[in-house]
Amino acid sequence: MGLAHTIWISLLGAAWVALLGGRRPGAARAVALITSLAGLISGLVGALGFGVGNELVTLWRVPWVPGLGIDFHLAADGVSVVMVLLTGIAAVAGVLFSWNIEHRSNEFFGLYLLLIAGVYGVFLSFDLFQFFAFYELAIVPKYFLIAIWGSTRREYGAMKLALYSFVGSAMVLVGVLAMVVVSGNGSFDMVKLASTPLPVGFQAWAFPLVFVGFAILAGLWPFHTWAPTGHVAAPTAASMLLAGVVMKLGAYGALRVAMMLMPLGAKQWGGVVAGLAVVGIVYAALVALVQTDFKFVIGYSSVSHMGFVLLGLAAANPRGVAGAVLQMFSHGVIAGLLFGVVGRMVYERTHTRELSLLEGLRLARLLPFAGVIFVLASVASMGLPGFSGFVAELQVLMGAWQAFPAAALAAGVGVVLSVAFTLRVVQRAFLPDDTVPVTEPEHRLAPITVPEKLGALLLLGVSLWVGIAPRGLMEWIDAGLASPGFATLRSTMGWP
Repeated sequence: MGLAHTIWISLLGAAWVALLGGRRPGAARAVALITSLAGLISGLVGALGFGVGNELVTLWRVPWVPGLGIDFHLAADGVSVVMVLLTGIAAVAGVLFSWNIEHRSNEFFGLYLLLIAGVYGVFLSFDLFQFFAFYELAIVPKYFLIAIWGSTRREYGAMKLALYSFVGSAMVLVGVLAMVVVSGNGSFDMVKLASTPLPVGFQAWAFPLVFVGFAILAGLWPFHTWAPTGHVAAPTAASMLLAGVVMKLGAYGALRVAMMLMPLGAKQWGGVVAGLAVVGIVYAALVALVQTDFKFVIGYSSVSHMGFVLLGLAAANPRGVAGAVLQMFSHGVIAGLLFGVVGRMVYERTHTRELSLLEGLRLARLLPFAGVIFVLASVASMGLPGFSGFVAELQVLMGAWQAFPAAALAAGVGVVLSVAFTLRVVQRAFLPDDTVPVTEPEHRLAPITVPEKLGALLLLGVSLWVGIAPRGLMEWIDAGLASPGFATLRSTMGWP
């Protein structure tokens, strides 16, 4: 087992679930769990065998469309390894939080595993055409997961996500084809393209086209509005994947394609990207501060925290970019946990997300496990030392301070606002004061199930592990950024 097997395992699992038929939800859940666990274990085995060298390891390479210079090229560096591990963790947790799915469960888990296969494929692709194909494969199932199994204006949320995603994809496709043509080397190989100098004038217009095309999916302001709507409309597992890994595809593409292949463009446009990232951090935090819908608070929080990823990328120095990758991992785990608590543990039991109604229920009394987990996930999201959020955001802010001190100070305001809206939602949903009248639920709330507890503890444990001992991930990330693919970016930006 190894890194490349994560893709094949997920695809086989999707086919297996599809063949089960629609009348065996228990079997579909079991296959999805076995598949996602197998993918996680395969990723772990591959990661442990990968080491922390600076090399780019080819996992699989065969000609695909030789006439166009397209290969099926799977490879990995340290950055890829970290993102594959995040995908495996998010996949397992999402299945555990979806243990209650009964309606068309084989279709749900089939699409779920197909999405996971696409995400694995993106993180391991080093051919631009193949990268784009897996990128689209990861986006398409998302529409159906929201439109069929979602809630609260699900058709609108699904269509808005799809339209924004495909507009961004069209921008990326134009830029990618232009890069291949202008390079003149007749290949879609990403390492080869990275070593081919592209004209400064070309990068000046192609970089923002590709970067923004990817960053739309990462929640870049002002193209972020699809994200809270999509989060609210999506079923719990889809929300967890949307925040946990799908938004990371956009940030990863911005780094792996836009910055790695067009470093001069990244240098030229870094200040603009930093400005947009800071506006997104502060604006989304302010909007979260006044939301009355529990899930909308977490949705805007997700946009705000993704702004730190984009700020780290804009800094374009070793500390900032490494912090951005670590923030991708950290936010994927923490946001997945927050959406799991809000969407599955709270909403599917109380049938409301309105904070004015939830505060009267005293959820800490009715659902104590959910209350404890949400409080811990919230302090992790705020960046409390000991959790992954602290290490990641600190790295980003230190990198941003080196490149754009004013942007780093403004992002600090976002950190304060994050504390404010997080404490507000914790108090209103779980720990209201005595002046709020107590209301009894219309029906007895079901206890938290074992799968839900396992999923929550998995995500919380990972955040604690990274917060207490981040060295392992940071060694992989630093080694990945020192690999051959990023050589031109390092030299252009003057990295040591």
